[in-house]
Amino acid sequence: MPPQASDLENAVLGAVMLEPQKLAEVLEIIQSEDCFYADANQRIYAAIRRLFDKGSRIDFMTVCEELRKNNELEMVGGSYYVTSLTRDIVSSANIEEHARIVMQKYIMRELIRMSGEVIGDAYEDTTDVFDLLDKAETNLYEITDKHLRKNFSGINSILAKTIHEIETQANKKDDLTGTTSGFRDLDKITSGWQKTDLIILAARPAVGKTAFALNLVMNAALDKNNPTGVAFFSLEMSAGQLVKRMLSAVTEVQLGKITKGQLADHEIVQIHQRMGRLGSASIFIDDQAALNIFELRAKCRRLKQKHNIGLVIIDYLQLMQGSIANGGNREQEISKISRDLKGLAKELEIPIIALSQLNRGVENRKESKLPQLSDLRESGAIEQDADMVMFLYRPEYHGLDKNPEGDVIPGETWVNIAKHRNGKTDIIKVVAKLEYQRFEDMPEMNEFGIPAAAPDPRSGIKGSYTEIPKVSIDQEYQIRGSKVNKLDMQDDEFTPGADDGDVPF
Repeated sequence: MPPQASDLENAVLGAVMLEPQKLAEVLEIIQSEDCFYADANQRIYAAIRRLFDKGSRIDFMTVCEELRKNNELEMVGGSYYVTSLTRDIVSSANIEEHARIVMQKYIMRELIRMSGEVIGDAYEDTTDVFDLLDKAETNLYEITDKHLRKNFSGINSILAKTIHEIETQANKKDDLTGTTSGFRDLDKITSGWQKTDLIILAARPAVGKTAFALNLVMNAALDKNNPTGVAFFSLEMSAGQLVKRMLSAVTEVQLGKITKGQLADHEIVQIHQRMGRLGSASIFIDDQAALNIFELRAKCRRLKQKHNIGLVIIDYLQLMQGSIANGGNREQEISKISRDLKGLAKELEIPIIALSQLNRGVENRKESKLPQLSDLRESGAIEQDADMVMFLYRPEYHGLDKNPEGDVIPGETWVNIAKHRNGKTDIIKVVAKLEYQRFEDMPEMNEFGIPAAAPDPRSGIKGSYTEIPKVSIDQEYQIRGSKVNKLDMQDDEFTPGADDGDVPF
């Protein structure tokens, strides 16, 4: 016999009809009549719920009348059976515990049913194994989500948690509410990558999508204040190639030298000194080619449960596969993948960043080469499902040395936030050092045209900067003069500290 508790089912129904005010407690636990094993009990509980929804009084007589209206009274055994449910009930004091046992028996029956279906499908030669795995995981998740939901909380506990979050945020030196991107101006706009968001990062080939994405991985995982576990799924490059890129970024040794093994002694020492911090980071790399959405979902769930990852990055969207069994064209397949990625982000409550290719329309435009939402390749559904869409644009890539704003700084890269569901759109600028696979913040200039910030060597991969204290005009002249002295000392045209006190230029 399947797991069941018939006596407790009768006790729950009888107690509800005797004391209808207890129904609210039962409804929090038993949300469907399917949780009852006996068919008669299922019909009676459904009738009780209909009366409750209509605001009618609940007792054995009104329940019998409701069953009669639906031609179900005789099916449950007549009014005699309904009345018998209340006969042996002395008190409803333990109704909540009885309802929980009824629910536990139902979950056990559901697990048996689901396992039987999986076993039967596994014997079929036509069954796709990845579809079967996804079906099993989805069914387990539905059982947990439907029947083991967190109950409501009193306002006291919610207030305490909210005040703690407010105090924690107030003590922060920044406005981050999510996972840091590691870039000053980008974090100002986004406040970090937010939970449940799907972010699309798109660019033309060779602009630096993968390098930028790896910088996002390391910035999140190596953050001093809030290190975050990151899963990186690469459908294009091997794990070894990705690690070499990350080593180049962290150690500031050129990627070409690392790839060819042409390293000087000091560069080898530099790699050994700095690789330890990267090795201790919570970064997980999967380089399986032709990854489909079912495998991705399964792997992300396991990483979330085992390592509590807080960010997933996929390189890149167009290389993923949808369901192997389902037909349809490629555009429909990409649309389904993007919807599933958004669903996965909500399910795991983490941000997901998916890289995407752009079509050739960018190259064919004669006016602006700045990518637009319509340039996303293969599907317009991507921009609909995404909470944020960002484009990478490098003027150097298009052979430009000038922008409307003026001369292009070497390595200048625009991060164009073209869609932002929860904030404003804007363009921020960073500096690409692709020989080191690094992206850094664009240095801010002071009133004298001198960088107001310098790279912080302690910041790891981050493109963060440490502010230089403001100085007076006289001090600024002395700083400039000292630079000239150091550069032009061989000319002997002036002597530092001359009697006239003038600062040479």
